[in-house]
Formats: sequence, C-alpha cells, structure tokens
Amino acid sequence: MGDRQADEPALIRAAGAIVWRPAAGGSEVALVHRPKYDDWSFAKGKLLPGEHVLQAAVREVAEETGIHVDLGRRLPSVSYQARGAPKQVDYWAATADAEAPGFAANNEVDELAWLPPAEAERRLSYQHDLTVLAAFRTGPLRTVPLTLLRHASAGRKSDWPGDDLARPLDAEGKHDAVVLASLLRCFGAIRMVSSPAERCVATLRPYAAATGAEVEIEPAFGMTGEESPDDAAGPGGTGDGVAVAYIAHAMTRLASCEQPVVICAHRENLPVMLEAACAELGAGVPAVRPLRKAGFMVLHRADRKLAAVECYHPGEPRLASPAPSAASRVLAAVSPRG
Repeated sequence: MGDRQADEPALIRAAGAIVWRPAAGGSEVALVHRPKYDDWSFAKGKLLPGEHVLQAAVREVAEETGIHVDLGRRLPSVSYQARGAPKQVDYWAATADAEAPGFAANNEVDELAWLPPAEAERRLSYQHDLTVLAAFRTGPLRTVPLTLLRHASAGRKSDWPGDDLARPLDAEGKHDAVVLASLLRCFGAIRMVSSPAERCVATLRPYAAATGAEVEIEPAFGMTGEESPDDAAGPGGTGDGVAVAYIAHAMTRLASCEQPVVICAHRENLPVMLEAACAELGAGVPAVRPLRKAGFMVLHRADRKLAAVECYHPGEPRLASPAPSAASRVLAAVSPRG
C-alpha cells in the first residue's frame, strides 16, 4: 500500500472566481477563452508554492483578465482529472474593481466575454463549470463581509511581566500579521475594529498601514467575565453577565452595519461575538471549529441575513474543501430561523 500511495500523483490545487458586474436587467459574468484548449471557462489557475488559496484566486483573475477583484462568498469546489493527476479548483463569487485597467490578450487568454448568466451557461465548455455557475445564480450576488479574527501569537501570559493589555506579538505573531494584511485585502477595503489589547491592535496594524485606514478601539471586546465597565455598577451589575451583555451589544451593532468590517479579539470573547452576530443576522451559530491564533472567520451578509461562512488561517495556504455532508451541515446551520 505504501508503494502504491507513493506512486499516486499529487493533488493539483488551483483557485479562481466567477467575476460579475451589474448590467441592464441583472448581471454579467466574465468568461475567458484559452486558445491552447479552445475552451471557455472562468478565470482560474494553479497555486504557487506556499501561496494561500485566497491570494491565488485574486492573482489568477488579475493575470488572466486584468481585473482586480474583491472576493465574496465561496462557491463549490470542483475536482477532476488533469493529465492523469487529480485537480481541485476552489472558486469564489467576486466583484470587479471599477478602476481596473481592462483586458489585454496574454499568453493564456486571448478573449474575455461579459455575458448574462444564461448565455454564459450555453458558452461554458465544461460540466463542472456549470455546477459552479448554478451555485452562483442561486445565492446572493453581492455580499458584505463581517470578519472575526483571533489575535496572532503573543507568547504566554505567564512569561510577560507587565500589564497583559500591553503584551506584544511574538516573532510568529508578527509574521502572521503581515500575511493577514494580504489575506484580508482579498475581501476588499474593510473597516477595522479591535480589542484595546496591544496584541489585537498589532495583529491589524500591517493591514491598516497597507490600506491607510485606522484601527478603531472597542473597549467591550477587551472585557472578560471577571471585569465590567466602571459605570455598570449596581445590583448584579458585575461579573460574567455584564461583560457578555456589553460584548454582545457591541457585536450586534457592528453586525447590523452595512459596510465590510474585521474585528480582532480574544479566544474567550469570540463565541459570544459569533452568537450575537448570528442572532442579529437571523441565523443559527455555524458548526465550525474554534479559531486558532491568527485564524479568521468571514461571515458573508446579504440583505441583513447570513449568506455564507468560511474560515482561514495564514499558516494553512491550501485548505481542504469540506465533504458534501459537512457543507450541508454548515448551510443548514446558517439558514434563517423559522
């Protein structure tokens, strides 16, 4: 068995997007023609060594179409054989940058066509692309990301002699913060909100520097069950209940806003924040694993409802696609409550 496994070709990983734009009477999607294969498909390409799947999707679309995109909700992945090796392509819905320079023929693509989805269905060359297009058409086109981010590595609390709020990122955390700046930009220009803790602010600092934005401090996200604001005193006005209420209130306000936002906070507070966000968006809490340090969860909102959920980590560039049963559970978990 070991020899047979060693002889099996490695999985080829690729990423791309269904790029769309508003059009009279609806929307149009971008298809590319590759003269080498004389086929029509969506813009996509292989991951570079060590490249994160999010970065690959944005880069490949730009290289093949000249369009910089902001990623939206994740679409189904497709798998097939390519020259005798298994290949998996991960797709997202994506919006085109209005200031994109425009298409120019290149070595891989000689034509770009913007087509209504129904016409794109007739033009596409492969059945697996039709599956992705069908998923695109059945969900919301435009979504707004609400991202929950756990701060990057900051050593151990017991090893830091000073105020815990001032504990800085360690070397691993600083590296992940730089990578996060690139990954978060894949979802477009995003408002940044952070716990007052230095390790949370520092996790967002490279992204803030890259975009020219400021990190907003939300005191509620620095609270724990052992503390409460000074003005919360009163009968029963201390302890876990008050902390949870303040965290949930701040999270509800951010979940209801109609702009992209990323929030960096602590492991202890993220479950409360996720539950409050889902309640505001009329959904159950999705069945996902707790975030590792520097991990983030993107809640895609549409019409103030939760449309999709996806999780990432800067140290896991090639995420495995969930099995159909797992994907079904997640979709069920984020469906609006009855």
